[in-house]
Amino acid sequence: MLKLNLVSVAVISLLSAAPSYAGAGDSHGAGQDEHALTTSFAYQGKPATEATKAHNAAVAAGLNFADQEAFNNTRAKLIAKLDDATAALLADKFEFIGDETPDTVNPSLYRQAQLNNEAYGLYEVRDGIYQVRGTDLANMSFVRTDNGWIVFDPLTTYESAKATLDFALKHLPGGDKPVVAMVYSHSHGDHFGGSRAVAERFPGVKVYGSHNITAEMVDENVLAGNAMARRVSYQYGNTLSQGNTGIVDAALSNGMAKGQITYVMPHYETNAQGQKFEKLTIDGLDIIFMDASGTEAPSEAVAYIPSKRAIWGAEVMYHGMHNIYTLRGAKVRDALKWSKTINQMIEAWGGEAEFLFTAHSAPVWDNDNILSYMKLQRDNYGFVHNQSLRLANSGVVMQDIGWEIQKVIPDSIQQAWHTNGYHGTYSHNARAVYNMYLGYFDMNPANLNPLPTREEATKFVEYMGGAKSVLKKAKKDFSQGEYHFVATALNKVVIAEPGNKEARNLLADTYEQLGYQSEGAGWRNVYLSGAQELRIGIQSGEIKAASADVIANMPVTSLLDYMAIKIDSVKAQKHSFGINLVLPDINETIYVELANGNLSNIKVDKPKAGANLTVTLNNQDAIAMNLGKVSLKQLFEAGKASYEGDVQLLDTLKSLMVDFDPRFEIVPLPTQAEADANQKIYYQAQPQHDDTHWGRRHQH
Repeated sequence: MLKLNLVSVAVISLLSAAPSYAGAGDSHGAGQDEHALTTSFAYQGKPATEATKAHNAAVAAGLNFADQEAFNNTRAKLIAKLDDATAALLADKFEFIGDETPDTVNPSLYRQAQLNNEAYGLYEVRDGIYQVRGTDLANMSFVRTDNGWIVFDPLTTYESAKATLDFALKHLPGGDKPVVAMVYSHSHGDHFGGSRAVAERFPGVKVYGSHNITAEMVDENVLAGNAMARRVSYQYGNTLSQGNTGIVDAALSNGMAKGQITYVMPHYETNAQGQKFEKLTIDGLDIIFMDASGTEAPSEAVAYIPSKRAIWGAEVMYHGMHNIYTLRGAKVRDALKWSKTINQMIEAWGGEAEFLFTAHSAPVWDNDNILSYMKLQRDNYGFVHNQSLRLANSGVVMQDIGWEIQKVIPDSIQQAWHTNGYHGTYSHNARAVYNMYLGYFDMNPANLNPLPTREEATKFVEYMGGAKSVLKKAKKDFSQGEYHFVATALNKVVIAEPGNKEARNLLADTYEQLGYQSEGAGWRNVYLSGAQELRIGIQSGEIKAASADVIANMPVTSLLDYMAIKIDSVKAQKHSFGINLVLPDINETIYVELANGNLSNIKVDKPKAGANLTVTLNNQDAIAMNLGKVSLKQLFEAGKASYEGDVQLLDTLKSLMVDFDPRFEIVPLPTQAEADANQKIYYQAQPQHDDTHWGRRHQH
């Protein structure tokens, strides 16, 4: 699930500094200092309105709470609860999750939070297969081999993986045996980020990854990394307080670990020759890997262990519906391919599998249950794909399709808990399918080239008779629980008039109630993050995922592509030059050209004769530069790098690059004075916690 922002912290670009250049500083954009950015208080939202209470009560009335199968599966085969030492490392913050659903949380989402809150220790899937659940966003799975263990998916961070591994090896039958292999199911950070902790303890471990995992891990979020990092904080509620008016769950688990994301390069990539299935023998254990790339991740593999009659489902399935489009921003996934991939798993292994375990959620046991589960998962993604296109082909446009698809969900899917939209919702997934096939434009001429947001908002408010008129109508609709259009209208007012405190406060109240009503964890977090920032500004707590391991595996061309995005084309159009970058230790030469306001790069066989500058340095030294360990000037002075030509072009290139604001405005921000005033209303002092991890609320 978790995507990395590989450039969310300052990365010293390869060609961004000449010997005389001191280095780049941080910038938050013009006027940013006027806004509130951090706090040491716990944010506390308002209560649920009567309309929200009624909405959530109606949702609860339609849910089958008597179905406790998922809870039984989650609790089943517990070997050892997390011990006090391990639990202490997890900075327990979900004590508030109890038996009664609060008015401020959608009952279906709260039930998912309760379910995820049951996972709290080492569990047996079957003899020879075990999982630690409840220490991170994902599960760490252990499969017995002839001489030791294979670890499937070593969690998000070094810290969580180390604690989880130490705990597991104390309690596993045969825990004195080494970890001989490590498998990354796919290219998202919560499935490889703790790998360094395993490799340090077992230096001989052999690492397996899904096909093309390193390239996809590096490339997926680099180019839009700054925007994605900012959006991630909304989707996952990273700046929200844990509690009934804040974050209650992350859909895949209660929350994700914090700490350092690491990456140990795989020794072997499965299915790398284009084969759909590949049988490998790892320390005496036969495993059949199936390429599932292009479903939940651009690089992903599922597997079957014949001797265990067990399917490893990676993240292609979990107890909920996943994202076809993820709110933080990513390329749209292929719902049809997803459905067909699960169908291929059923065809290949469904006839004999007795155990199904995955990277999130509890296992499924017994063949009949596994087949039923997999078919519903298959048909849920197939339903989203096929019905979205049926509606689109009937003339339903993108803005409407998310509402319309919810009217046609079959009863069998509607009544199954594990198809609910906790991570991906039917609404935004249907719009994703529409966008994948037809794009953002619905062919209505009015939507072809709308005004920029501020100009449009200003004219909207003018047409509505001014802000006072909009507010009068909005207050009436808010009192009647008509929050969706209130949000639309007041958003225009606040964009047009950022200083309109009355509109700002009512818009925040509106987002808050929409959050309280949302079944999707991401929807709740987006609404509540928007309300929080309207009231008190941008808060600390964002995840920064760049690390030495990650940066070390970024190809130079990826960094150069990222540099190209930072070029100011208006300034750059006045310059034209070419630079050879020679990396002798990896036998690569890259030609970088600035022309027509654009920076391009291409690998070449030899340095171009007409280049204005040639810089020679080893790739390992380039990595050290990107980690901030050494400057280009120091490399030149030490004789580890050299140049021929006009070295001042590097200063010129740096001067043409912008510094992205990692805290750019999403909703209009309050002034510091407004935020300070709101602290008295919305903040409650709380003890300071060790924020290394998000963990479980209690031991069962």
